[in-house]
Amino acid sequence: MNISELPLSFFTAVAAAALSAGVTWAIRPLLLQHALARPNARSSHRVPTPQGGGIAVIGATLVVAGMIAAYADTAHLSIPIAIFGSSLFVAAVGFADDVKSIPVLPRLMLQAIAVGAILFTAPSDLQIVPACPLWIERGLLLLGGLWFVNLVNFMDGLDLMTVAEVVPITGAMVMLGWFGEIPVAAAIIAAALCGAMIGFAPFNRPVAKIFLGDVGSLPIGLLLGWCLLQLAYHHHLVAALLLPLYYLSDATVTLLRRLARREPFWAAHRSHFYQRATDNGFTVLRVISEVFALNIALATLAIATITADLTIVNILSLLAGAAAVALVLYRFSRRGRIPKATGRPVL
Repeated sequence: MNISELPLSFFTAVAAAALSAGVTWAIRPLLLQHALARPNARSSHRVPTPQGGGIAVIGATLVVAGMIAAYADTAHLSIPIAIFGSSLFVAAVGFADDVKSIPVLPRLMLQAIAVGAILFTAPSDLQIVPACPLWIERGLLLLGGLWFVNLVNFMDGLDLMTVAEVVPITGAMVMLGWFGEIPVAAAIIAAALCGAMIGFAPFNRPVAKIFLGDVGSLPIGLLLGWCLLQLAYHHHLVAALLLPLYYLSDATVTLLRRLARREPFWAAHRSHFYQRATDNGFTVLRVISEVFALNIALATLAIATITADLTIVNILSLLAGAAAVALVLYRFSRRGRIPKATGRPVL
């Protein structure tokens, strides 16, 4: 993709946003009757709220991206069929889990099938580290992909949280697609997912009228992970790490802390940093604003590593990104209060 194809990305995002918003509005009454998420001790919401908005987000993403791939007069625009099949499969697993909880082991096995279908149908010449045996790299990517799919689900516990994460990442990838730094297919998927999340955002802003549910968060993790993998395959590994660095850090540090305390890591909890922030006095909008601003900064650093293409810039950008994430996690973990008049935390 190049600058001359910018309208294609813009049209993709706008079409996905309109379709996502329309479908979300249409299915919400049905979800109110059959898919309510009821508050519990670990919830961030206070009233029963319908879940399943991911049906609209994933549906819009795949429909629009598929139509663009089928009808756009653009060379090399071929989205692997495994992307569509695996996304629909993991969405079905998520929907089943939304309706009636699936035990953790079968759930992980089904998710692994979806991730594996994408990885093991990819061309054998696609490698991040050519010196590494292909089967070892693909095996490690399977574990990493499985973790990424689940961490997006784990982090989807606050109104607009996933929007604040996905929109900056996909927006950055669309920009990189304009300059030919990632394949056209990845840029189109990113544009469609970005638009679909923007269309869903008005329904998910505090206080949310609808949640994504596992039917949305799981396939979003899968699609986002695939896009980032395309970035890594094209020798932009630092950028692929920087873009999701906040999600990776919050979820991974939380998991390690829970393992160290010998807590059941698969059980629902309220120990993520963003959850601790609301318990410590931050408003939901304050948390989301800081996460969104952080992700814009990480996206800027990621783009800088690619445009500069210098080792020193990669190192400095990674250090700067890690420091920014650490600062936000530290702020979220501190106790404070928020005056109603200003909405600003007093720490």
